[in-house]
Amino acid sequence: MLCQLTASEARRQIADGLITSQQLVEACLKRIAETDAGIGAWVHLDGEKALAQARELDDLRRKGRTLGPLHGVPVGLKDIFDVKDMPTECGSPARAGTIAEIDCQVTARLRQAGAVIMGKTVTTEFAFLNPAHTSNPHNPAHTPGGSSSGSAAAVAAGHVPLAIGSQTNGSTIRPASFCGIFGFKPTRGIISRTGVLQTSVTLDQVGVFARSLEDVCVLADAVSGYDPRDPASLPRPLPSASAGLSREPLVEPDLVWLDMPFHDRLADDARAGLEDMLAALGDRVERIAAPKSVAALVGHQKTVHEYEIARHLANDFEQHWDAISDTLKPVVERGRAYTDAQYAEALSMVAGAEAFFEEFFHDYDAVIAPSAAGEAPLKSDGTGDPVFCTVWTTAGVPAVNLPLLSGSDGLPIGVQLIGSGEQDDRLMTTAQWLLGSLANE
Repeated sequence: MLCQLTASEARRQIADGLITSQQLVEACLKRIAETDAGIGAWVHLDGEKALAQARELDDLRRKGRTLGPLHGVPVGLKDIFDVKDMPTECGSPARAGTIAEIDCQVTARLRQAGAVIMGKTVTTEFAFLNPAHTSNPHNPAHTPGGSSSGSAAAVAAGHVPLAIGSQTNGSTIRPASFCGIFGFKPTRGIISRTGVLQTSVTLDQVGVFARSLEDVCVLADAVSGYDPRDPASLPRPLPSASAGLSREPLVEPDLVWLDMPFHDRLADDARAGLEDMLAALGDRVERIAAPKSVAALVGHQKTVHEYEIARHLANDFEQHWDAISDTLKPVVERGRAYTDAQYAEALSMVAGAEAFFEEFFHDYDAVIAPSAAGEAPLKSDGTGDPVFCTVWTTAGVPAVNLPLLSGSDGLPIGVQLIGSGEQDDRLMTTAQWLLGSLANE
């Protein structure tokens, strides 16, 4: 089936003239029509616009024009990213009917790379706690995770080979784990957030989803780059994740497992799977207790996130309070109650985490860790605990979900690999080595 091709396979076949972008988009639209009623991954889908883009890209190939790294490949975007002339409703009735006037920076880079913009995927309310209606493609009774619910589900269901999400706590890595796909959150500042819903200027980061490690690297590289409009954007040469895949490690990588106080939240099957994996890796993984200051980042992240969302979205909350869910309202009220001194202290701890991990990774190539507590919970129980991503997101370091395990109910369980800031290429070298090592065990 064409819709099951990875992005890299599809791009190569389009470039070689074996298939057309139009054929691929038609296959994806057919798959969506057949399955999305039971999944609910999409909030806005414009098949005619997608096919028009595909035909234009096919025409460029026939004329011998330059082909981008995603030429003719369909992509979905979480409904917090602006796409010109499409709604950006952010999962909230407070933004109902909002139409973007221009593309966000990520969308613009996707177009430059030759991608076909299929539409907008479902997000939880303002990319936060309140669950969306989207179901996990592996079992519709279970959540796909949040807040990038639709993006992860769409890739896992074969609707599109690639999708864009975001992560302020665990909103890329956790859904990727629950849906059994690859998810990658690059170093903070590598991908621009201009034109994206801002819930936390300090913590918001862009993430990507795909069905192969190669694909998350190609997608991340395609949308990366300096943007002076984003205060977090890095104004210097950036690492290429894809370049990391083309290298063999010079020496066997040094991995570390940090024992965290919240590891008691791991489900038994997840704990057993992780322990078996660590046993297989043997002395290639050092196990140490996490410093108290690192574990304490969970509380500091909460302070920063809630303080900033209450202020960044103040107009939405003040003008549309009745449209805000009972799940989000207490968060906003807590955020309003934090003092400036509490916020400043939490910010200083975030800055300290960045400095700590810069030094920490002098001794290790990557941290190996859970991506989530276990299998995807039932939809009635929410979108899952993000705590296994909190420390790494707060520190702004790159993290990737590897779909390596499964649980007692047959649902996916991911393994997270975390690297040093601005060494995303090194992380991918290590990730590919790890996949190969475990395959050979």
